[in-house]
Amino acid sequence: MISIDRGPPPWRQIRDDLRRRIQAGEWTGRLPSEKNLAQEYGVAVNTVRKAMAVLREEGLIQTDKGWGSYVTGSEPPRNP
Repeated sequence: MISIDRGPPPWRQIRDDLRRRIQAGEWTGRLPSEKNLAQEYGVAVNTVRKAMAVLREEGLIQTDKGWGSYVTGSEPPRNP
């Protein structure tokens, strides 16, 4: 977990930390929920949502409604 400081806006700090964690291979499939990430970082869900929106725009993650967010290139588990 990162410590949110008075530097850049919290969503940018979270975006940078999530990007670092993805690139380091900490996550290779499904990401934790926005709610869980908000609890981990000690911020509002909307703050995490903004950070994840930017990562989607950058192509690092993809979100599939009902299945969650995943590192791009990984497939969500699907039940037939």
